[in-house]
Amino acid sequence: MKVKGREVFGQFLVLILVVFVEIGEAQTKTFLINCGTNASVNVDGSKWIGDSAHGNNVTLSSPGIEATTASFNGDSPFEPLYKTARFFDESVNYTFQIAPGSYFLRLHFYPFSFGSHDVNESYFAVAANGLKLVSEFNAAGEILHKNSYLQSSGGNSSVFSLVKEYFVTSDINVCVLEFIPKKGSFGFVNAIEIIPVIDRLFVDSISKVGGNGANSSLNLSKRGIQTMYRLNVGGSAIKSTRDSGLRRMWEADSSYMIIADAGAEAKNHSNITYASPNDTSIAPLLVYETARIMSNTDVMEKRLNMSWKLEVDPDFDYLVRLHFCEFDYNKPNQRIFKIYINNKTAADNYDIFSRAGGMNKAYHEDYFDVMPSKSSSLWVQLGPDTTTGSAGTDALLNGLEVFKLSRNGNLAYVQKYEDVPEKTTSKNLILWVGIGAGIASIVIVAGLIMLIIRLCRRRRSKDNTKKGEAGWRPLFLHGAAVTSTGNGNGKGSIQYQSLGTLRSGRRFTLADIKAATNNFDESLVIGVGGFGKVFKAELDDGTLGAIKRANPQSQQGLKEFETEIEMLSKLRHRHLVSMIGFCDEQNEMILVYEYMANGTLRGHLFGSDLPSLSWKQRLEVCIGSARGLHYLHTGSERGIIHRDVKTTNILLDENLVAKMADFGLSKTGPSLEHTHVSTAVKGSFGYLDPEYFRRQQLTEKSDVYSFGVVLFEVLCARPVINPSLPRDQINLAEWAMRFQRQRKLETIVDPQLAGNYSPESLMKFGEIAEKCLADEGKSRPTMGEVLWHLEYVLQLHEAWLRKNAGEDSASDIRALETVEERGTENSEDETHVDSKNKEEESESATDAMTSGIDDFSQFVNQNGR
Repeated sequence: MKVKGREVFGQFLVLILVVFVEIGEAQTKTFLINCGTNASVNVDGSKWIGDSAHGNNVTLSSPGIEATTASFNGDSPFEPLYKTARFFDESVNYTFQIAPGSYFLRLHFYPFSFGSHDVNESYFAVAANGLKLVSEFNAAGEILHKNSYLQSSGGNSSVFSLVKEYFVTSDINVCVLEFIPKKGSFGFVNAIEIIPVIDRLFVDSISKVGGNGANSSLNLSKRGIQTMYRLNVGGSAIKSTRDSGLRRMWEADSSYMIIADAGAEAKNHSNITYASPNDTSIAPLLVYETARIMSNTDVMEKRLNMSWKLEVDPDFDYLVRLHFCEFDYNKPNQRIFKIYINNKTAADNYDIFSRAGGMNKAYHEDYFDVMPSKSSSLWVQLGPDTTTGSAGTDALLNGLEVFKLSRNGNLAYVQKYEDVPEKTTSKNLILWVGIGAGIASIVIVAGLIMLIIRLCRRRRSKDNTKKGEAGWRPLFLHGAAVTSTGNGNGKGSIQYQSLGTLRSGRRFTLADIKAATNNFDESLVIGVGGFGKVFKAELDDGTLGAIKRANPQSQQGLKEFETEIEMLSKLRHRHLVSMIGFCDEQNEMILVYEYMANGTLRGHLFGSDLPSLSWKQRLEVCIGSARGLHYLHTGSERGIIHRDVKTTNILLDENLVAKMADFGLSKTGPSLEHTHVSTAVKGSFGYLDPEYFRRQQLTEKSDVYSFGVVLFEVLCARPVINPSLPRDQINLAEWAMRFQRQRKLETIVDPQLAGNYSPESLMKFGEIAEKCLADEGKSRPTMGEVLWHLEYVLQLHEAWLRKNAGEDSASDIRALETVEERGTENSEDETHVDSKNKEEESESATDAMTSGIDDFSQFVNQNGR
């Protein structure tokens, strides 16, 4: 019995040991997942297992699409991983079996298009065990934005992929990653890392910036953390393989310095040790072997700080970690400096030697600050402390990390730009406040009077209104009174009265809309945009329309709906898409537009089975679009800037007449005393005016730049941004401009046009496109000048066609040469604008523009994008 008892006890001990071993293995298990394949690859000495491979301890809720690409740009060590991705049109979960604890979670994104999936149109959300990581995430757009930011900061490198890194703590034994595409869009991921963290990297009590040394308890163990920046200061980038088992990547800091000369690079050749044995996982010793030190310590007053400017998401808490190692001085008080974060003092009298406990000691300091809702730039500055009286007023920094902290289980941020107001003096501000108060008083009184009158009228007309019909409530849109009338048959009209001009648009009942769309039959959906679904409809008079029904969850709310009604009801031009009417019943918000039978211009260039356009047709489309933009710019006192000119916003009717659409980003032009409108950057990457991007100063020339990109897109029939192409071909504008400057544009013309265009017209077309893409807005032509030159290009081509047909066109050519000499003098002459449109163009343009993004251009393309 004793022997049997010992055997049982021994087996019990073995079982316990096995359990502990399994727990330890689970705790230390690293997941390196190659997405979109069942194959494994070796990258930097590590094996990445395919997400559909057997025995990978990863569960996929649905297969999605396994996508591959043959090309790759950049010199990333992850290139083998970035040639595959998993695409998904609906929500998909990755489930990992883990042990409770802390982990680094990294998501790799290398955007490439696959089949009908245009990666530029990819928007999705990601959550990890319920923690929201990203929302409405567009990888291609974020990469382009980062490149623009780096270039505007003086950086000379480009990135073509993204790695999103998070620090998460789980108290359960699974990690569920949920990828959720936006409705009508798709998501993707190239690779996933889950790295266990045994050591404690963060503490809860951290110094508050501007708090005079007071600490704040952040309870970080309960919060998600996103790595925003990890910089090796004064040194080159550090690959993930050189950062022990945590596989962190360190970026060079030079692109983020405001004044590069303010900090000289320095290297430490001594042996470095950690100031605390608990800090061995904080950062690799490589970080402490390089540094920046102040290079202006001998200048008068020693005022120039070392400064780093980092773009972050507003309205979040941030942890800023600074890494130090004193390698010049072996005594205290030899190097004393101040630390500023967001222009607030984080620390003064800072002495690395004293804090680290000696020379060549790796040490870090954490600070906490809150970014306000209106700020997206985080500043870190180190400068001399001249108040100490010590001889050493130099500063030193070895590394810099910035972490975003979750709020209420959320790390996601969807960019929402706010307009930047024009600067004004305090006197003007007081004056306008006073005027505003007076006007407000008058408006309030007038509003009350009008409201009483309306209520009385509504009560009198109640008996004449069809029973059960929802009444249109009065709208006051920037001074425009909006009223509705009914005729007893369920139909009505809406009238707008503003500044003596009257516009009308039909008010549809919900019954009308349901009849036209067969009760919102899904088979009639021809597009899905940010506002909602769009249906092809046959109206009661037999005409076709495009009906846009708002999604209740859409961010475009009532204000945007009303503003769009006002704006579109006043814009009247042959080359602008027209609104027929609207419906606002039973909490529905619906807009009805004219139906554009031939879809978008882009659909006729590439990406669909729509027929290709001839060179003459393309020129006519460009001319029509230019006429529409010219009207916007000149049709009212201040003009209207479209701000989102692109080929998907140029629609074609049954006769291939071009019409500009999607005014959701449009902006009223500057007043007479200003040269520009100060506003945050909006638009589509690839079309954005670089001057507008850098200065946030919007002018009509920003539309001209975008139109120049459209011209090259029309010529080459390829996307303006294609990350799957070689690096020097990704950006259409840059690529085409190289050939244009070399006068070799014919080598990149759409093959569909081969031999079917006039060489002279191509040359002039390239010249006007080049002028549109000038770096400075003042060097670009006006839309009127662009219009005139395009008409001239068309005349050259038509003369060439007549000549090829055997007609004598010598007189035509001589006449055209004479016209060209005088062209710029008459570029704004109304005789160069379609005379049939003069009556339409005399109508004033609205000052009211929608502020949200309107994806209206999508719905006219029956084949989708």
